[in-house]
Amino acid sequence: MKQMVALATTVGRSALLVVAIGVLVFFFLRIVPGDVVDVFSVEGDLTAAQADMMRKELGLDAPLPAQFAAWVGNLLAGEFGTSVRYQRPVGDLIVGAIPTTLVVGLGSFVFGVTLAITLAIGAALWPKSVFAVMVNVVNVWSIALPTFCVGLVGIIVFSIWLGWMPVLGNIWLPIIVIGMDIAGQLVKTLHEELKEATSSAHVRTARAKGVHPIRLIVFHLLPTAAPLALALSGIVLSGLVGGTLTMEVLFGLPGIGSLTLNGILGRDYPLIQATLLLLALAVVVLNGLTDLLHTLIDPRPAQ
Repeated sequence: MKQMVALATTVGRSALLVVAIGVLVFFFLRIVPGDVVDVFSVEGDLTAAQADMMRKELGLDAPLPAQFAAWVGNLLAGEFGTSVRYQRPVGDLIVGAIPTTLVVGLGSFVFGVTLAITLAIGAALWPKSVFAVMVNVVNVWSIALPTFCVGLVGIIVFSIWLGWMPVLGNIWLPIIVIGMDIAGQLVKTLHEELKEATSSAHVRTARAKGVHPIRLIVFHLLPTAAPLALALSGIVLSGLVGGTLTMEVLFGLPGIGSLTLNGILGRDYPLIQATLLLLALAVVVLNGLTDLLHTLIDPRPAQ
């Protein structure tokens, strides 16, 4: 019963957070001077009369409460509106962009967590091996090198100097760059936890009996690493969303990040509102799922 109440409380708090973000996005967008009509006026040399007519057609001349009520009504009806820039339903644009964002985000996350666990386990079992060195290297990497700068260097080296991959549309380099950053945030803490685990009685006994390293890893160390890895993953998920969007823009990938940037540049209110609301919802849901998985794997109550 207590778990159900806690779950309901978490869901309710998360829903309120998403709603608050949506409200702030709506009104903050309109605080900034200029709208999509001003953009079209600059690009297409609209007359004042044409600009006024366009604002009326788009509903931008209505009072803010009326605009907000219309937007909420559309959301409740499952409609995100029509993009002024692309002249297409915003929902269709988002559906077309989500696969790219999922590939980059999930690929980076899986690569980063796998690399962190591999290095941490290797360094715990063989303290004087290359694994121990790589733990420190990857950790310093994530602290000292911003992903955006690493991405730029990657483009210069691998695309311009060596010509191994295209400048735009390359999906593998963003996955590696973001994954390395994720691994660096996780690996040091995981290593310390696993180093302590390797000194425990059952692990020392298993090693003394000559248990194969793979069996030792699978049955003794991975169960120790999994709850901590999930807990730490919840911390990096928000950064993962931001890093993914940045890499999409940098590498010209047709994902949510590029779509959002194009909407901002064009002051496309329906597109910006929908994408930012979706991103807020994604962060909240991912953090909630991480907490749930952590509870299922390690059900001990938090101290």
